[in-house]
Amino acid sequence: MNITLFGYGKMGRIIEKFALQRGHRIHRIVDEHNRSETLASTLEGTDVAIDFSQPEAVIGNIDLCFEAKVPLVVGTTGWYDRLEEIKNKCERSNNALLYGSNFSIGVNVFFHINKLLAKAMSPYKQYDVQVEEIHHIHKLDSPSGTAITLAEGIIGQRDDKSEWINNLIGEGAERIPTAQQLLIESHRIEEVPGTHTVLYSSEVDQIEFKHTAHSRAGFALGAVIAAEWLQGKSGFYQVTEMFNFDGHI
Repeated sequence: MNITLFGYGKMGRIIEKFALQRGHRIHRIVDEHNRSETLASTLEGTDVAIDFSQPEAVIGNIDLCFEAKVPLVVGTTGWYDRLEEIKNKCERSNNALLYGSNFSIGVNVFFHINKLLAKAMSPYKQYDVQVEEIHHIHKLDSPSGTAITLAEGIIGQRDDKSEWINNLIGEGAERIPTAQQLLIESHRIEEVPGTHTVLYSSEVDQIEFKHTAHSRAGFALGAVIAAEWLQGKSGFYQVTEMFNFDGHI
């Protein structure tokens, strides 16, 4: 495949490495230095694009790919308040887009088991639940998209939680969640690739369910696999649709 990369930071470079290892070609790299010069016509010859840019740039990149009829994998987060709008635009224009907060195989197993665990814990209201996430200090959005996916997976299985709220530790006054709110606690610590923990706490014990990324490599490889999966498809997809786990909820 000929791949166009939107964003060429640490993730973009690792994606490039895996794409080349898997026999693909980097057709074009788009970043802040040449984004203004990139038009739909300059994407000609691109089989698929992968976006790991910035939250403020991603909507423009999506629109550009839709105009050029280029399938797009979006790993950038911080734009999910516009999901329905982008989904409708994608389907109306017969384009293809796959998005996800995390493309790691391990994390997607984690997402699946998180829902199973939430369903199993739902009858036991003596356990309160919260999500904790730790990322590097360069991460711009808070909470992480992965933490939001975990929170929404839990809320979908419990009738006592209706929404999540976020506390970015060390940044202003902390919010106290109500009984109906699920707390996401965010930490920014040096060069941590990403750690996510779901905690169920009662007066007598605590259950911790945790995923720790050792590097960004799992995210990058998953993004390339997602680009391969998207080939020949049209429609609007979540990364979870790539996986076929037994025991679906």
